[in-house]
Amino acid sequence: MELRSQKMRKNAPELDPLRIGTGWEPEDLAKPQVIIESTFGDSHPGSGHLDILVEEVRKGIREAGGHGARYYCTDMCDGESQGTDGINYSLVSREMIANMIEIQAGATPFDAGVYLASCDKGLPGNLMGLARVDIPALVVPGGTMNAGPEMLTLEQLGKYSAQYRRGEISEERLNWAKRNACPGCGACSFIGTASTMQVMAEALGLALPGSALMPAASPDLLAYARQAGVQAVKLATQPHMRPSHIITKKSFENAILVHAAISGSTNCLLHIPAIAHEFGIEITGDTFDRLHRNARYLLDIRPAGRWPAECFYYAGGVPAIMEEIKRHLHLDVMTVTGRTLGENLEELKRNGFYDRCAKWLEDFNRRCQVSLTKEDIIRPYDRAMGTEGSIAVLRGNLAPEGAVIKHTACPKEMFRAVLRARPFDSEEECLEAVLKHQVQKGDAVFIRYEGPKGSGMPEMFYTSEAISSDKELGRSIALITDGRFSGASTGPVIGHCSPEAVDGGPIALVEEGDLIEIDVEARRLNIIGFNGEPKTLEEVAAVLEERRRRWRPREPKYRSGVLRLYSEHAASPMKGAYLEY
Repeated sequence: MELRSQKMRKNAPELDPLRIGTGWEPEDLAKPQVIIESTFGDSHPGSGHLDILVEEVRKGIREAGGHGARYYCTDMCDGESQGTDGINYSLVSREMIANMIEIQAGATPFDAGVYLASCDKGLPGNLMGLARVDIPALVVPGGTMNAGPEMLTLEQLGKYSAQYRRGEISEERLNWAKRNACPGCGACSFIGTASTMQVMAEALGLALPGSALMPAASPDLLAYARQAGVQAVKLATQPHMRPSHIITKKSFENAILVHAAISGSTNCLLHIPAIAHEFGIEITGDTFDRLHRNARYLLDIRPAGRWPAECFYYAGGVPAIMEEIKRHLHLDVMTVTGRTLGENLEELKRNGFYDRCAKWLEDFNRRCQVSLTKEDIIRPYDRAMGTEGSIAVLRGNLAPEGAVIKHTACPKEMFRAVLRARPFDSEEECLEAVLKHQVQKGDAVFIRYEGPKGSGMPEMFYTSEAISSDKELGRSIALITDGRFSGASTGPVIGHCSPEAVDGGPIALVEEGDLIEIDVEARRLNIIGFNGEPKTLEEVAAVLEERRRRWRPREPKYRSGVLRLYSEHAASPMKGAYLEY
């Protein structure tokens, strides 16, 4: 079989000299050529170490008789831009990363690809780009950072910040947390969006078995990167192993069942549908809701659980989770190893993977002076932390297309509630009201015009943390938005409310004092009355119709640049908020 790269060399006589000028040896030109895409850069800890992994991938490619070429598209950090207008660029950056990968791999010939990323938008952007390029390829997840002293992890900073602003802790204690929350490279050490998407890459069958969410400083991760390079060269000569041949709807269903088992980030409901869209497969919020019902939630890792994310690997990682929910998985799906998922799981039992994990757990116990067992971290199926997955999609006259709640992080008191509406048209206004105690028990706090078309769909992280860290408000009010939340968010928070306000969705029509019904078990989110007085659904519909006639669209927030492009073309939150052209 003639490789794609060799066909292109015949058609482009400038190709060889230009690559020689870049540093390729003449003998490299005839080898299988592998593009190594990464988000390496000094943007944040999740990408700052990827150059080391890239070099290990190159070694593996070279050992297997290929040549690796390094390409970069650095991602931004939600944490560094949190609470500023910089966060508005976050979700659209996913689209731009996918676009850049398509451009880089489409413009020049390669026979296979290896994609390295760790974090929130970099990893889904790479997965979307991988699907578009559709050459044999696999993913190397960038791993997780270790926890700091006192098992401090970054998602606790929102709590520390809110406590400091309320005068509950000293500035010295806040500064201690700031200095120690990120002791090294890797994704933040909790099951936020970054960790969730690393797990999703493996659960989809696009990363080597057992490679997701390893400690970034582990020598095991270096070995996996090198092995990925070797595997990429093997895949280069197997055109039937392109991602479009491997990934099916069953692959996505497996990933969503794993998402339920780990209590994954709600942002996954943006990323998985967008990735599936690139493969021509429809995955919706309803798919998540259906698969999460009766699914076992097993992982005792922050923010919903007790332990830092590094413990996930010590307990056996994604393979150990899959073993517990094996009866529900499609074990016949193909993966980048060239074997089925079921065959991969059996191979891991034979090759010492779980023994290596157990030794790392012993080291962690000594280091942190604890005595954790695997079962303390990944609960056995019959001793699950929950039996209804971790997320629910709510619908009603307030969210006809749906809204998302992570019920494993929500107080039980808020599973069924009728609350008074307090609408705000920006997060800044809402956060100020919460911190100044202008929000009362029994309120349904709305933040609107923060969806993809409204402002880029930023995270409402600081507001959600200010609410959940307040002993009274955290169990007596709800936060509802057409924006999104951090994977670290906890509390009674409902996001992705669709259609969004800028499109005239019902969330734009909510007024002070409207009665809001939340029923997580019945999957309902409705306006059920006005000025504190209940009404029939027909009466509510009539009032909303009158309000709609009076409602006027807002002037676009952005008049130039990438955010204008995104505001004009973004799909709704419940579709995945990808760019529609």
